[in-house]
Amino acid sequence: MQIGLFVPCYIDQFYPDVAIATVELLEQFGDQVEFPRLQTCCGQPMANTGCGDDAAPLARRFVDIFASDEYQYVVCPSGSCTAMVTHHYEEYFRGTARGAYEAVRSKTLELSQYLNEVKQAAAPATEASFAAFPHRVGLHQSCHGLRELRLGQCSERMTDCDDSVRSLLDRVPELEVVTLERRDECCGFGGTFAVTESDVSVAMGRSRVADHVQAGAEVMVAGDMSCLMHLQGLIRRDKEPLQTMHFAQVLAGRPLDINSPSATV
Repeated sequence: MQIGLFVPCYIDQFYPDVAIATVELLEQFGDQVEFPRLQTCCGQPMANTGCGDDAAPLARRFVDIFASDEYQYVVCPSGSCTAMVTHHYEEYFRGTARGAYEAVRSKTLELSQYLNEVKQAAAPATEASFAAFPHRVGLHQSCHGLRELRLGQCSERMTDCDDSVRSLLDRVPELEVVTLERRDECCGFGGTFAVTESDVSVAMGRSRVADHVQAGAEVMVAGDMSCLMHLQGLIRRDKEPLQTMHFAQVLAGRPLDINSPSATV
């Protein structure tokens, strides 16, 4: 497959290894990956703050870049940014522009979605083998991934749903996923929510960290570095015995350095 890699701005600026691990992982599955250098923020921070007029040109730029027939799929290592494109761009595209957007929306997938729904469904025999990761892992499920992309089961809905990231982690030798008490609870980040409601955001984040610590996790793994960025700050300040990694880093064979504050830096 020819993949257009969509890298969220916070990964590009703060956690570039997540993007590199994503490329390595996709290439391991036999894909050709291109990073369009003209891509920018998808506009989610502005849209979430109510500044739709500021988000609109970024949405149109995104569609212009990734509409190319060269890309069979657009893959992103973030549930929240993927959800922005697939669930919240409609209002920015009217009339003749709508067709281009629909074409991009139909081929835009979060990384675990793509690996499970496209690669494994199309050719299970080409399954990549993952390096051993001998650690106890707590899986943090982001709200956008669960409640918009349906990447896993959330407690407020009674319908069955496969856990997209967990199914990948289960294929990693020696990795143990611990059982959390509240596996689908929000971390409290919410973009600008963490700024405007900082006290509530911190309390929610500390609750999530405590759940992983009580479960005996060595590393908190997630599909959204925005969530982990928030939680990582709390872990460092509170000196909790926990590290953070994106699932792409785990699958790509990154080691966990137990002597470092975080494996994502």
